[in-house]
Amino acid sequence: MGDTPGPSEPTLEEQIAAYQREFQDLDPQVEQIVSALGRLNRRMNVAYGRQTATLGISNAEWEVLKALVLSGAPYQMGPGELAKRLGLTPAAMTHRIDRMVAEGLVTRDRDETNRVRVIVELTAEGREKWLEAMRLATVFEEDLLQDLSQEERGALGEVLTRLLRRVEHAQPDAGGRLTDLD
Repeated sequence: MGDTPGPSEPTLEEQIAAYQREFQDLDPQVEQIVSALGRLNRRMNVAYGRQTATLGISNAEWEVLKALVLSGAPYQMGPGELAKRLGLTPAAMTHRIDRMVAEGLVTRDRDETNRVRVIVELTAEGREKWLEAMRLATVFEEDLLQDLSQEERGALGEVLTRLLRRVEHAQPDAGGRLTDLD
């Protein structure tokens, strides 16, 4: 079964055939899995970006909101902690926080117990944007997985988690980005 390529992108089968033509040692089964995961990730990021855009936020801002929510109540982190978690430089994180403060999604204040430390905190508006993005994502993700049974979903989740753990073990510093996206 072929995938639906983007405009000027070869099908998965065409890509694998071209790779095999140029590199005979290629395992087509491995390449199919890796290429399909890469294409799926790229297309999902575009879909999520379209959804967050309807809410007036970017994927980059969504990542900050998500990190703050994952930190737990009271949804606060230092800019350095956020930068490290998101794989950004401090300058890129500062730029992102500046935009988000101006948009009312987060606040940035000095820590009263340590005046050198800055605290970034999720606002009620930022939390509402996060919740709405989660609602939209849930609909998209359910639609994406609609053809899989509960057992298939469970098996896929387990297999992908094993692959993720292998990469995380082999590349523990690969959680960030090679370049800033802002």
